[in-house]
Amino acid sequence: MRGILASSIGVTCAAALALPLAPPAAASVSSVSSAGTPAPVADVATRTVGTAGAGTGARADVPGSTQSLPLRPLTRDRASGAVLGLTPRTVRTFSLLGVVWEDPSVDLHGRVQVRTRAASTGDWTDWQDVETHYTQHGADPDSSEAASGKARGATAPLWVGESDGVEVRVLPEPDAGEPEDVDPVGTGSDEGASGGEGAGEVSTLPAGMRLDLVDPGEAEPGESAGGAEPQAEPGESAGGAEPQAEPGESAGGAEPQAEPGESAEGAEGAEGAEPAEGAEVPRTGVMTAAAKAASAANSALVPLGATQIPSLTAEETREELVALRGTGLTEQQQAKPYIGPRPSIVTRRGWGADESLREKSFVYTSKVKAAFVHHTASGNSYSCSQAPSLIRGFYRYHTKSLGWRDIGYNFLVDKCGRIYEGRAGGVAKPVKGAHTMGFNSKTTGIAVIGSYGSKKPSSKAVKAVARLTAWKLGLHGMNPKKKTSLTSGGGNLYAKGKKVKMKVISGHRDGFNTSCPGGKLHKKLGSVRSKAAGYQGR
Repeated sequence: MRGILASSIGVTCAAALALPLAPPAAASVSSVSSAGTPAPVADVATRTVGTAGAGTGARADVPGSTQSLPLRPLTRDRASGAVLGLTPRTVRTFSLLGVVWEDPSVDLHGRVQVRTRAASTGDWTDWQDVETHYTQHGADPDSSEAASGKARGATAPLWVGESDGVEVRVLPEPDAGEPEDVDPVGTGSDEGASGGEGAGEVSTLPAGMRLDLVDPGEAEPGESAGGAEPQAEPGESAGGAEPQAEPGESAGGAEPQAEPGESAEGAEGAEGAEPAEGAEVPRTGVMTAAAKAASAANSALVPLGATQIPSLTAEETREELVALRGTGLTEQQQAKPYIGPRPSIVTRRGWGADESLREKSFVYTSKVKAAFVHHTASGNSYSCSQAPSLIRGFYRYHTKSLGWRDIGYNFLVDKCGRIYEGRAGGVAKPVKGAHTMGFNSKTTGIAVIGSYGSKKPSSKAVKAVARLTAWKLGLHGMNPKKKTSLTSGGGNLYAKGKKVKMKVISGHRDGFNTSCPGGKLHKKLGSVRSKAAGYQGR
């Protein structure tokens, strides 16, 4: 499958990679590069990190894996100006890639470009940019997740489709002023040195740079590829409901949860629960303890093993809210709470999460006062049937490459308007994510799959974000058109401890100095707020 994805990139970045030769392949690469230059004899990369079974066996035996290739000085590529790089070579099949380094607090000042070879045709893509400013999606500074010692810096993940060859280069910043004939790392050779360490040093590059190639693994037999097309929204006429007094910010009646930083093991599954009307039949087969815990976190909504949480009408959603919150609601809220109809949501089991990759426990914040909207910066050339594979790739990249406890986003939305459960812990619960550094407490993170710096998001995706926020924020009595007060956990816009007035539906860039969620998507947030408020009946 060929994927030619152009990630939006707002700044330039510096460096390119070279890999020490692995055992030679039985045959050379016969394809010709886009520039018309024959690719050199292939080298098969064999070093891997990932789950057991991610070694050199056949693809059918691999549930997903990560090939990790260290970056080395590239002194022979003076035409492009690359400093580090990976020459064209054959690798095990992968579909998503990213560049990773040791210190998550260090930014990559340079421009990373890659080209890949389609496994189905043997054709090489043109050079593509990789979004380098991605670390700001991480956990809050001083949080247990950030202080785990596992976190790493990284570029955004880039989806390239099923590929078996790769070439990478890292280019200096325009103002780096590197003399053309000077060895950029001071070694005179590309042997025995890695970017930013060893004999010689590239001052603008982070230490320990490597390329991670992710195979997201295959879905279980019979798995739905993201569920059915989103249905017509039940209760869409809720926008015309008669106005009522707006509840105060504390009126959400959130059920008591552990405060930020406190963990609680997932509850046991509700095997005896009655299936919700319209729910997909739960997937059969043995579930691990971790899979049961992740599924049981949604036991108030669907039975154990459900692959999709069905949509509800406005009235059904209000009845469910009363059941979920009970005496936590005022009489007025019980009579007519401001909440949008629950949209259909594909569960983690629905998109094929390998629950062994994440930390066992779930971390909750006290309530959800705001939603931050993101884009994944992973490119737009994916089909909606591939979205579960992309999410499995993001999940593996976040946990195995970046060292996070789970996927960072609470929810994801594809360009066809399908909504997916992200970080485990229950879609109706205030799960603490790692999506907006400094503002992960009392918020939820929603990522639209794709790159939206220069490309407009689909109307279906925008509507899905509105429907999701109308429901999720409505669970906590929040008005999508208002502002709320949040306390910064530390970042590059607001110092730790500073109280900030933030729109209840904000873009990532509103809480952190970043281009995310892309200019085109950020401009749609006004429409999202209006639609979400309408769905709530405001």
